[in-house]
Amino acid sequence: MTPQAVVFDIGNVLIEWLPERFFDAQIGEARRRAMFAEVDLHGMNDRIDRGETFRDVIYDTAEIYPHWRAEIQLWHDRWIDIAAPVIDHSVRLMQALQRANVPVFSLTNFGIQTYDLAAERYPFLRQFDGDYISGHLGVIKPDAGIYAALEDRSGVDPKALLFTDDRIDNINAAAARGWQTHHFTGPEGWANRLVMAGLLTEEDAK
Repeated sequence: MTPQAVVFDIGNVLIEWLPERFFDAQIGEARRRAMFAEVDLHGMNDRIDRGETFRDVIYDTAEIYPHWRAEIQLWHDRWIDIAAPVIDHSVRLMQALQRANVPVFSLTNFGIQTYDLAAERYPFLRQFDGDYISGHLGVIKPDAGIYAALEDRSGVDPKALLFTDDRIDNINAAAARGWQTHHFTGPEGWANRLVMAGLLTEEDAK
């Protein structure tokens, strides 16, 4: 079936999201490894992505680990520097699809306040034809509920959705619902997939 709509993850698909790289640059790899081993920072971020308040979650976590307080607070105070840079080719693909009149949706694990911050820096985040943001929905990928929300609200047949994500668990959850999928490992492969699906020409996919 030719896809009727394309669904983009955001982190590591449209915007790089590599907190370890950021903290390596700030405190060095050895200290970063020690901190991430002691503090479940990705679990902390999942709470934000489920809709808890950005600053409260991070600053409360920092108080539990006072010897890492300043470092943990960077997750809040320098967040926009962690969520960078843009993956320009992926953004061009999103825009090319829309020029071709293909609806483009976001399906992303993102907090309420952090999404607003990101959209200020990256205006294309306000240009989707439909936004499915975990913080607003109260559920994160790969929970089935977030996929069901997109299906119900978009009205698109699951078999007619083409979804890309950098995490294979998120891809597998979508595939189990009948979605067409592409495991994102770089924009070139995604461009080729969109051409193979008949959604873009090779020229438009550059």
